[in-house]
Amino acid sequence: MKISIITVTYNSARYLKNAIQSVYNQDYSNIEYIIVDGASTDDTISIIEQNSSCITKWISEKDNGMYDAINKGMKMATGDVIGILNSDDMLASKDVISKIASCFKEQNIDSLFGDLLYVDEEETSKIHRFWRGMPYNRKSFNFGWMPAHPTFYVRKEIVEQLGGYETHYFSASDFELMTRYLYKHRISSHYLPELIVKMRKGGMSNGSFKKRFRANRRDYLALKRNEVPFPFVVSMIKPLRKLPQYIRFLHPTKEKEVRTNLSPATA
Repeated sequence: MKISIITVTYNSARYLKNAIQSVYNQDYSNIEYIIVDGASTDDTISIIEQNSSCITKWISEKDNGMYDAINKGMKMATGDVIGILNSDDMLASKDVISKIASCFKEQNIDSLFGDLLYVDEEETSKIHRFWRGMPYNRKSFNFGWMPAHPTFYVRKEIVEQLGGYETHYFSASDFELMTRYLYKHRISSHYLPELIVKMRKGGMSNGSFKKRFRANRRDYLALKRNEVPFPFVVSMIKPLRKLPQYIRFLHPTKEKEVRTNLSPATA
């Protein structure tokens, strides 16, 4: 089984090498690694060229934002399964892709998701937030749940059948895609109880009240489009479901508990 991993870049020189290295270090050999760059003006292209032996294919050209670039990468992908790795994120351990491939084979599923760790930008051993998944239940979308998008892997044939990201949803494009796939079209999915990605804190939909308000509006539109009942109420519940991810780290002992439960390769 070939796994295609897509990384989108734009002036990503600061952390890109870490992302590339985390793919290179995987113990699974059948990986297609694709980088789609948006015509960067910093050292991003230089880093890509220096690490070309780790990259299957790459392009650099102007695009219409992150999700447009991901769509380009999906069209370039030839793997059986597609996943996304942001340019400032890292695969959590060297056997993550092996576990993902095994899960697809054993469970005979259309998609899967796992756990996500938010870490400090510079001190990546410092944990800010732990997004623990749960066994998949389609009805959870009715209560504002969603998988952690950076951990979401899906069969390429599903992407071809149901389409890629709808870019006009902006920061909610990932939520819309997963709602469309999992809720509206009822593709099968499975929760893999493994830490898949370490993600540096930040994000398109976070960081200010204004950004969060816009994100909620787009969540509402995504829910409405994909026929989730009571979309306005669900869009209000959705951000509240994330509070426990932060509460775990309001006290130092909570962070210690999470560290203890993580393997040495991921902590």
